[in-house]
Amino acid sequence: MSQENELIPKWYVVHTYSGYENKVKTDLEKTIKNRELEDYFFDIIVPMEEQIEIKEGKRKTNLRKVFPSYVLVKMIVTEKTWYIVRNTRGVTGFVGSGTDPIPLTEEEIRKMGFEVKEVNVDYSVNDSVKILDGALRDFVGTVTEINKEKHKVKVLVSMFGRETPVELEFSQVEKYKVYNLFIRLIYIFYILKEVQKNGRKRNW
Repeated sequence: MSQENELIPKWYVVHTYSGYENKVKTDLEKTIKNRELEDYFFDIIVPMEEQIEIKEGKRKTNLRKVFPSYVLVKMIVTEKTWYIVRNTRGVTGFVGSGTDPIPLTEEEIRKMGFEVKEVNVDYSVNDSVKILDGALRDFVGTVTEINKEKHKVKVLVSMFGRETPVELEFSQVEKYKVYNLFIRLIYIFYILKEVQKNGRKRNW
């Protein structure tokens, strides 16, 4: 296998037995989870499209496979990940030569309806971010890792006196605007000073 494919995630085409496409997808996802290989597999797709059928005056929409007997996998190819995919029940092999799968080009990906685009976020590692939803909503934490391939960010949050790492979607966090808190604190300080001043006047 050529230089472990530079450890860059790319789209590969996996050939399956007819009718095994969804089972291959499900079984492969289970294996990835059980072996904790989420950092090597990014997406598994059985491309589908809607097919409209009109029968006896009734309109019916069905889903059909765009590429029967094929599954698309976005992954980093290593000897281990190649072996796991190749030995998943229902898989006959990668599209490519021998043990060197050939990744799809960006042009091929576009033609198949996938978008290749860079996702930019307005925060960086070590920045403070505020969590927008979920169980930790309104918590503020520190960014420790940004994964643009998976559109996920790892944040270190302080809970019960302990630093706890959590993984979130890009859409679940926003850059924490410290200046808003600073303005609020100044306002509260001003109000307290006014209350204190008025209290002194009444005492006189």
